[in-house]
Amino acid sequence: MSTQMPESPRPDSNDQESFAETALKLGGKSAEEARRTGAIDSADDQVEKLFLPQYQTVNSPAHRVVWDRGFDIDLFLPKPEETPAEIRKVMDDSIAVVNRFKAEGKLHNEEGKITAEVMDALGAAGYWGLLVDKKYGGSGTPFRSFAPFLTRMAMADPTIAGLASVHGCIGAVDPVGTFGDEAQKQRWLPKLASGERLSAFALTEPCAGSDLTALRTTALLQGDHYVVNGEKLFITNITPGRTIGLVCLIENKPAVLVVDLPDEENENFQLRKYGLWALKHTYNRGIIFKDFLVPKENLLEPIKGNGLTIAYHGLNLGRISLCANAAGTMRLMMGSMIPWAKFRETYGEPIARRELVCRRLGRMAGLIVAADALVAWCSTLIDSGYRGEMECIIAKIFGSEAQKEAAIELYMKTHGGRSFLHGHMFGDNVHEYLAPCIYEGEGEMLGMAFFKSLVKQHGTKYFEAVGKALAAAGIKKPNPLNPAHAWALKGAVAPYAGWLMKEYVTPKPRPHYPEMPSDLKAHAQFASEGLQAMPLTISGVMRKHQLKLADRQCRMSLLSGQVQKLITILCTSLYAAQQENEMVRTAADIICRDLTNEILNKPVSDRHFRRVTALGSAIAENGFPGVEGAPDEILMKYEK
Repeated sequence: MSTQMPESPRPDSNDQESFAETALKLGGKSAEEARRTGAIDSADDQVEKLFLPQYQTVNSPAHRVVWDRGFDIDLFLPKPEETPAEIRKVMDDSIAVVNRFKAEGKLHNEEGKITAEVMDALGAAGYWGLLVDKKYGGSGTPFRSFAPFLTRMAMADPTIAGLASVHGCIGAVDPVGTFGDEAQKQRWLPKLASGERLSAFALTEPCAGSDLTALRTTALLQGDHYVVNGEKLFITNITPGRTIGLVCLIENKPAVLVVDLPDEENENFQLRKYGLWALKHTYNRGIIFKDFLVPKENLLEPIKGNGLTIAYHGLNLGRISLCANAAGTMRLMMGSMIPWAKFRETYGEPIARRELVCRRLGRMAGLIVAADALVAWCSTLIDSGYRGEMECIIAKIFGSEAQKEAAIELYMKTHGGRSFLHGHMFGDNVHEYLAPCIYEGEGEMLGMAFFKSLVKQHGTKYFEAVGKALAAAGIKKPNPLNPAHAWALKGAVAPYAGWLMKEYVTPKPRPHYPEMPSDLKAHAQFASEGLQAMPLTISGVMRKHQLKLADRQCRMSLLSGQVQKLITILCTSLYAAQQENEMVRTAADIICRDLTNEILNKPVSDRHFRRVTALGSAIAENGFPGVEGAPDEILMKYEK
């Protein structure tokens, strides 16, 4: 494999420079860094063009709630889950398969991986075809039904829930179903639906993680085949015989080939095996290609864009799935905490009556309800036709961070030293709980991507012209009190001045809220007002840092986090208002108050402590919705 770094092309050489590339060049970045970042930004632009204008990012709820003057609250209301009976049967049968193998002790093989027999039985139940169109042998499941089902499956086994996402969202199913021609769909989708072929997506390389412009795997067309050379790393669900979406460079441009891996390794195809603490119940491997032949008709050719366009498309589905999995995994943790809290006594009293333990259970409930809310909202948007990039980033970041907090701060601390016993769910799975913070995009990097999408239109409309005027005048540090600087900017700054004046002096219409409990409505109002006030804050940061904003990662991350928390409060309060269970509503109130305190840097009140501990006490006594059936084994039980 050649180690020479190829130049990073734009997705379409006829495209104009992207917003990011222009901004970085004007900010003094090297041509190489600007070109590489611009390639990613351009790929993102190409994904946008796959969606109707009303469903693109600038018209998405997360964008509009910040920049529009007033917004429709219905954009944040999830639609009810309505799963057809035949699809629900597939779901129920799939969970029954997992529970049966678990009961028989046959879920894992001698390597600790999910067995082939389990995979085959799930295929027979229809599990692998849930997201495949009925025309090709699948169920055609709406994502509003699929995503919460993953929460249920995670209660049975989080790894198998994750594999449904690997196969159906980021694996070959979505690329072929979305970008394949009819012949390609007929060739692959029926086998992917039945589980005869399971899939993965081969994107990451030893030198290319978040920087996908560093890809080195190449495919050279020779006759009727592409000759592939290169190496992939950290690819989940990889064994010989899988069907993968392979991202590689063809004529120096990112492309995706659908590859049926051989049933055995050979001189052209090898797997790189390594120890990995996370994902331990599935096969995660590297792949090495040496003059590996792929038929030329296996190339996926999107109408717009290139291989990065295809790669980005399925990631949003995977991010919702990750949050759904987290909601189920946290329920497993809660289900393990409750019996232990009742059993364990200190100073003659069960720890279920201790305030700290009750607070942990109450906080856990809040995290679960917020994750449920984001899953319901984001899957509604996907089914409605939205791209959902910003919204799905919120779900991914919240779900992964919530699961991490739940595992370390709530679950582990409640179980104490027993957490580290062999056979304890925490000790056996701690890396599984932490890894989601990295895969599907590392959280802080995604937060900056969220911020870029949030400010892109505003920056292009008002700040790009200012940057070009400064560059043309040779001004690196503008001073508005300098007459020469003011003269150079006179034309470019006028539109921005008009926007700024309107933001300051013209009131914004308030949204019309549905019928809601008063505490939840107060949260929705707080979030709405905070989001509608954000333009002045965000624009002020852009104005302050100008062309150096790209280097202010900490500031961007902070602002991104604040917007994400406000949107989470809004979604959670509206979702909870639709629920009839008072425990769910109380949990939503608690997480909304916690997030509000974080945004305002406000100390926690005694009233809030009383409320969260009261909820935790009720959970210890009566359980929590969706936690039924969680394992309640107590390790090293002793006589009282």
